[in-house]
Amino acid sequence: MDIAITGASGLIGSTLVEALAAGGHRPVKLVRRTPKPGEDAIAWDPAAGTIDADSLEGIGAVVHLAGEGIAEKRWNPEQKQRILDSRVDGTTLLATTLAGLDAPPSVFLSGSAIGFYGDRGDEKLTEASAPGDIFLAEVCKAWEAATATAEAAGIRVAHLRTGIVLDAHGGALAKTLPLFKLGLGGRLGSGKQWWSWISVDDEVGAITFLLDADVSGPVNLTAPEPVTNAEFTKVLGKVLGRPTLLPVPAFGPKILLGSELAEQLLFTSARVLPTTLTDAGYVFATPDLESGLRKVLGR
Repeated sequence: MDIAITGASGLIGSTLVEALAAGGHRPVKLVRRTPKPGEDAIAWDPAAGTIDADSLEGIGAVVHLAGEGIAEKRWNPEQKQRILDSRVDGTTLLATTLAGLDAPPSVFLSGSAIGFYGDRGDEKLTEASAPGDIFLAEVCKAWEAATATAEAAGIRVAHLRTGIVLDAHGGALAKTLPLFKLGLGGRLGSGKQWWSWISVDDEVGAITFLLDADVSGPVNLTAPEPVTNAEFTKVLGKVLGRPTLLPVPAFGPKILLGSELAEQLLFTSARVLPTTLTDAGYVFATPDLESGLRKVLGR
Protein backbone atom coordinates (compact mmCIF):
# COMPACT_ATOMS: atom_id res chain seq x y z
CA MET A 1 0.00 0.00 0.00
CA ASP A 2 1.12 3.56 -0.72
CA ILE A 3 1.14 5.47 2.58
CA ALA A 4 1.69 9.23 2.83
CA ILE A 5 3.44 10.42 5.99
CA THR A 6 3.94 13.89 7.45
CA GLY A 7 6.67 14.39 10.04
CA ALA A 8 8.56 11.57 8.35
CA SER A 9 11.96 12.86 9.47
CA GLY A 10 11.02 12.94 13.17
CA LEU A 11 11.59 10.35 15.89
CA ILE A 12 8.41 8.38 15.20
CA GLY A 13 8.14 9.16 11.49
CA SER A 14 11.62 8.01 10.52
CA THR A 15 11.17 4.70 12.35
CA LEU A 16 7.73 4.27 10.78
CA VAL A 17 9.09 4.85 7.27
CA GLU A 18 11.67 2.09 7.77
CA ALA A 19 9.10 -0.32 9.22
CA LEU A 20 6.59 0.26 6.42
CA ALA A 21 9.22 -0.18 3.72
CA ALA A 22 10.42 -3.39 5.38
CA GLY A 23 6.79 -4.60 5.41
CA GLY A 24 6.42 -4.16 1.65
CA HIS A 25 4.59 -0.81 1.68
CA ARG A 26 5.65 2.33 -0.18
CA PRO A 27 6.02 5.23 2.24
CA VAL A 28 5.61 8.63 0.59
CA LYS A 29 6.92 11.60 2.56
CA LEU A 30 5.17 14.96 2.62
CA VAL A 31 7.97 17.54 2.46
CA ARG A 32 8.17 21.33 2.63
CA ARG A 33 10.24 21.62 -0.57
CA THR A 34 10.16 20.58 -4.20
CA PRO A 35 10.69 16.78 -4.33
CA LYS A 36 13.69 15.50 -6.26
CA PRO A 37 13.04 13.58 -9.50
CA GLY A 38 12.08 9.99 -8.71
CA GLU A 39 11.75 10.71 -4.96
CA ASP A 40 8.76 9.22 -3.14
CA ALA A 41 7.65 12.59 -1.82
CA ILE A 42 4.81 15.10 -2.10
CA ALA A 43 5.20 18.84 -1.61
CA TRP A 44 3.13 20.70 0.96
CA ASP A 45 3.38 23.88 2.99
CA PRO A 46 0.83 23.91 5.82
CA ALA A 47 1.71 27.47 6.85
CA ALA A 48 0.92 28.69 3.34
CA GLY A 49 -2.06 26.35 2.98
CA THR A 50 -0.68 24.63 -0.13
CA ILE A 51 -0.37 20.95 -1.01
CA ASP A 52 0.10 18.88 -4.18
CA ALA A 53 -3.36 17.33 -4.08
CA ASP A 54 -3.00 15.53 -7.40
CA SER A 55 -0.14 13.44 -6.02
CA LEU A 56 -2.36 12.26 -3.17
CA GLU A 57 -4.90 10.72 -5.55
CA GLY A 58 -4.99 6.96 -5.00
CA ILE A 59 -2.89 7.02 -1.83
CA GLY A 60 -4.07 4.15 0.38
CA ALA A 61 -3.54 5.78 3.79
CA VAL A 62 -2.21 8.95 5.41
CA VAL A 63 -0.31 9.12 8.71
CA HIS A 64 -0.05 12.69 10.00
CA LEU A 65 2.68 13.26 12.61
CA ALA A 66 3.92 16.80 11.86
CA GLY A 67 3.79 19.69 14.31
CA GLU A 68 5.94 22.27 16.07
CA GLY A 69 8.00 20.65 18.83
CA ILE A 70 6.38 21.10 22.23
CA ALA A 71 9.65 21.60 24.11
CA GLU A 72 11.92 23.03 21.42
CA LYS A 73 11.64 26.58 22.78
CA ARG A 74 10.52 28.28 25.97
CA TRP A 75 6.85 29.11 25.88
CA ASN A 76 5.59 32.61 25.34
CA PRO A 77 2.31 33.67 23.69
CA GLU A 78 3.86 33.58 20.23
CA GLN A 79 5.41 30.11 20.65
CA LYS A 80 2.20 28.68 22.10
CA GLN A 81 0.32 30.03 19.08
CA ARG A 82 2.86 28.36 16.76
CA ILE A 83 2.38 25.06 18.59
CA LEU A 84 -1.38 25.30 18.14
CA ASP A 85 -1.39 26.62 14.57
CA SER A 86 1.13 24.07 13.29
CA ARG A 87 -1.19 21.26 14.35
CA VAL A 88 -4.56 22.74 13.48
CA ASP A 89 -3.53 24.31 10.16
CA GLY A 90 -1.69 21.23 8.91
CA THR A 91 -4.47 18.87 9.95
CA THR A 92 -7.19 21.08 8.44
CA LEU A 93 -5.28 21.31 5.15
CA LEU A 94 -4.85 17.55 4.98
CA ALA A 95 -8.41 16.71 6.00
CA THR A 96 -9.95 19.15 3.53
CA THR A 97 -7.67 18.01 0.71
CA LEU A 98 -8.31 14.31 1.33
CA ALA A 99 -12.06 14.90 1.49
CA GLY A 100 -11.97 16.50 -1.96
CA LEU A 101 -10.04 13.75 -3.75
CA ASP A 102 -11.66 11.57 -6.41
CA ALA A 103 -9.83 8.58 -4.94
CA PRO A 104 -9.34 9.39 -1.23
CA PRO A 105 -7.43 7.14 1.19
CA SER A 106 -9.38 4.63 3.22
CA VAL A 107 -7.78 5.73 6.49
CA PHE A 108 -6.34 8.90 8.03
CA LEU A 109 -4.29 8.39 11.21
CA SER A 110 -3.84 11.83 12.72
CA GLY A 111 -1.51 12.72 15.55
CA SER A 112 -2.62 13.77 19.00
CA ALA A 113 -1.23 13.27 22.51
CA ILE A 114 -2.15 12.27 26.04
CA GLY A 115 -1.89 15.96 26.88
CA PHE A 116 -5.60 15.80 25.95
CA TYR A 117 -6.36 14.59 29.48
CA GLY A 118 -4.54 17.32 31.38
CA ASP A 119 -3.42 16.88 35.00
CA ARG A 120 -5.52 14.08 36.53
CA GLY A 121 -3.64 12.74 39.55
CA ASP A 122 -4.20 9.00 40.12
CA GLU A 123 -7.34 8.75 37.96
CA LYS A 124 -7.25 5.94 35.40
CA LEU A 125 -7.84 7.45 31.97
CA THR A 126 -9.30 5.76 28.89
CA GLU A 127 -10.44 7.13 25.54
CA ALA A 128 -13.84 7.79 27.15
CA SER A 129 -12.36 10.16 29.77
CA ALA A 130 -13.11 13.87 29.56
CA PRO A 131 -10.48 16.34 28.35
CA GLY A 132 -8.39 18.41 30.73
CA ASP A 133 -8.22 22.19 30.98
CA ILE A 134 -4.52 22.97 30.53
CA PHE A 135 -2.96 24.48 27.39
CA LEU A 136 -1.86 21.13 25.93
CA ALA A 137 -5.36 19.75 26.40
CA GLU A 138 -6.77 22.69 24.44
CA VAL A 139 -4.22 22.05 21.69
CA CYS A 140 -5.15 18.37 21.47
CA LYS A 141 -8.89 19.12 21.37
CA ALA A 142 -8.45 21.56 18.49
CA TRP A 143 -5.99 19.22 16.75
CA GLU A 144 -8.47 16.34 16.79
CA ALA A 145 -11.41 18.53 15.77
CA ALA A 146 -9.50 19.62 12.66
CA THR A 147 -10.04 16.20 11.02
CA ALA A 148 -13.81 16.79 10.79
CA THR A 149 -13.98 17.26 7.00
CA ALA A 150 -12.20 13.96 6.37
CA GLU A 151 -14.58 12.14 8.73
CA ALA A 152 -17.59 13.75 7.03
CA ALA A 153 -16.29 12.48 3.67
CA GLY A 154 -16.39 8.90 4.97
CA ILE A 155 -12.67 8.43 5.58
CA ARG A 156 -11.87 6.35 8.66
CA VAL A 157 -10.05 8.69 11.06
CA ALA A 158 -8.17 7.69 14.21
CA HIS A 159 -6.52 10.15 16.59
CA LEU A 160 -3.18 8.89 17.90
CA ARG A 161 -3.06 10.05 21.54
CA THR A 162 0.61 9.29 22.06
CA GLY A 163 2.38 9.16 25.42
CA ILE A 164 6.09 9.51 26.25
CA VAL A 165 7.90 7.67 23.46
CA LEU A 166 10.98 5.77 24.62
CA ASP A 167 13.91 5.74 22.21
CA ALA A 168 17.62 5.88 22.94
CA HIS A 169 18.31 8.23 20.03
CA GLY A 170 15.68 10.91 20.49
CA GLY A 171 12.96 12.35 22.66
CA ALA A 172 12.91 12.76 26.43
CA LEU A 173 14.78 9.54 27.23
CA ALA A 174 17.76 10.42 25.06
CA LYS A 175 18.03 13.84 26.75
CA THR A 176 18.10 12.36 30.25
CA LEU A 177 20.35 9.35 29.61
CA PRO A 178 23.70 11.17 30.06
CA LEU A 179 22.82 12.22 33.63
CA PHE A 180 21.45 8.79 34.54
CA LYS A 181 24.53 7.05 33.12
CA LEU A 182 26.65 9.21 35.42
CA GLY A 183 24.52 8.24 38.41
CA LEU A 184 23.15 11.77 38.67
CA GLY A 185 19.53 11.02 37.75
CA GLY A 186 16.63 11.16 40.16
CA ARG A 187 12.90 11.64 40.49
CA LEU A 188 11.38 14.95 39.46
CA GLY A 189 9.75 16.81 42.31
CA SER A 190 7.62 14.45 44.40
CA GLY A 191 7.85 11.72 41.75
CA LYS A 192 4.16 10.95 42.31
CA GLN A 193 3.06 12.15 38.87
CA TRP A 194 2.03 9.34 36.50
CA TRP A 195 4.03 8.96 33.29
CA SER A 196 2.32 7.05 30.50
CA TRP A 197 4.99 5.79 28.13
CA ILE A 198 5.37 3.59 25.04
CA SER A 199 8.46 2.14 23.36
CA VAL A 200 9.17 3.46 19.87
CA ASP A 201 8.75 -0.09 18.53
CA ASP A 202 5.24 -0.37 19.99
CA GLU A 203 4.40 3.16 18.83
CA VAL A 204 5.24 2.18 15.27
CA GLY A 205 3.71 -1.27 15.72
CA ALA A 206 0.44 0.26 16.91
CA ILE A 207 0.32 2.74 14.01
CA THR A 208 0.93 -0.08 11.53
CA PHE A 209 -1.78 -2.15 13.25
CA LEU A 210 -4.26 0.75 13.02
CA LEU A 211 -3.78 1.04 9.27
CA ASP A 212 -5.82 -2.15 8.89
CA ALA A 213 -7.79 -2.43 12.16
CA ASP A 214 -11.42 -1.32 12.09
CA VAL A 215 -10.82 1.42 14.67
CA SER A 216 -11.76 5.08 14.53
CA GLY A 217 -11.81 7.97 16.97
CA PRO A 218 -9.31 8.47 19.80
CA VAL A 219 -6.75 5.74 20.45
CA ASN A 220 -4.35 5.92 23.41
CA LEU A 221 -0.87 4.95 22.23
CA THR A 222 0.59 4.10 25.63
CA ALA A 223 1.82 0.88 27.20
CA PRO A 224 -0.67 -0.97 29.43
CA GLU A 225 1.45 -0.39 32.55
CA PRO A 226 1.95 3.35 33.23
CA VAL A 227 4.28 4.22 36.11
CA THR A 228 4.91 7.13 38.42
CA ASN A 229 7.95 9.27 37.75
CA ALA A 230 9.58 7.82 40.89
CA GLU A 231 9.07 4.27 39.56
CA PHE A 232 10.31 5.30 36.11
CA THR A 233 13.46 6.69 37.71
CA LYS A 234 14.01 3.53 39.78
CA VAL A 235 13.59 1.19 36.80
CA LEU A 236 15.83 3.26 34.53
CA GLY A 237 18.54 3.20 37.19
CA LYS A 238 18.18 -0.57 37.50
CA VAL A 239 18.49 -1.11 33.75
CA LEU A 240 21.56 1.16 33.57
CA GLY A 241 23.08 -0.23 36.76
CA ARG A 242 23.35 3.25 38.26
CA PRO A 243 22.05 4.85 41.49
CA THR A 244 19.15 7.29 41.28
CA LEU A 245 19.42 8.97 44.66
CA LEU A 246 19.45 12.63 43.68
CA PRO A 247 15.92 14.05 43.44
CA VAL A 248 15.49 17.05 41.16
CA PRO A 249 13.60 19.89 42.89
CA ALA A 250 10.66 21.13 40.86
CA PHE A 251 12.10 24.64 40.67
CA GLY A 252 15.11 23.42 38.63
CA PRO A 253 13.27 22.43 35.42
CA LYS A 254 10.93 25.39 35.87
CA ILE A 255 13.89 27.78 35.79
CA LEU A 256 15.41 25.96 32.80
CA LEU A 257 12.27 25.50 30.69
CA GLY A 258 9.90 28.07 32.09
CA SER A 259 7.25 27.35 34.69
CA GLU A 260 4.27 26.50 32.46
CA LEU A 261 6.20 24.30 30.01
CA ALA A 262 7.96 22.39 32.78
CA GLU A 263 4.73 21.90 34.72
CA GLN A 264 2.80 20.52 31.75
CA LEU A 265 5.67 18.50 30.31
CA LEU A 266 7.22 16.97 33.44
CA PHE A 267 4.92 17.36 36.43
CA THR A 268 1.45 16.79 34.97
CA SER A 269 0.03 13.42 36.01
CA ALA A 270 -1.80 11.29 33.42
CA ARG A 271 -2.41 7.60 34.15
CA VAL A 272 -3.47 6.57 30.65
CA LEU A 273 -4.57 3.08 29.57
CA PRO A 274 -4.63 1.82 25.94
CA THR A 275 -8.16 0.42 26.19
CA THR A 276 -9.17 0.81 22.54
CA LEU A 277 -5.90 -0.59 21.25
CA THR A 278 -5.92 -3.71 23.43
CA ASP A 279 -9.65 -4.29 22.83
CA ALA A 280 -8.91 -4.26 19.09
CA GLY A 281 -6.34 -7.03 19.57
CA TYR A 282 -2.99 -5.25 19.55
CA VAL A 283 -0.36 -7.18 21.52
CA PHE A 284 2.43 -5.07 23.03
CA ALA A 285 6.00 -6.21 22.44
CA THR A 286 7.12 -4.41 25.61
CA PRO A 287 4.14 -4.00 27.96
CA ASP A 288 6.15 -3.22 31.11
CA LEU A 289 8.71 -0.47 31.64
CA GLU A 290 11.72 -2.67 32.33
CA SER A 291 11.26 -4.68 29.14
CA GLY A 292 10.65 -1.45 27.21
CA LEU A 293 13.82 0.21 28.49
CA ARG A 294 15.92 -2.89 27.99
CA LYS A 295 14.71 -3.13 24.39
CA VAL A 296 15.39 0.48 23.42
CA LEU A 297 18.70 0.62 25.32
CA GLY A 298 19.94 -2.75 24.07
CA ARG A 299 20.32 -4.12 27.59
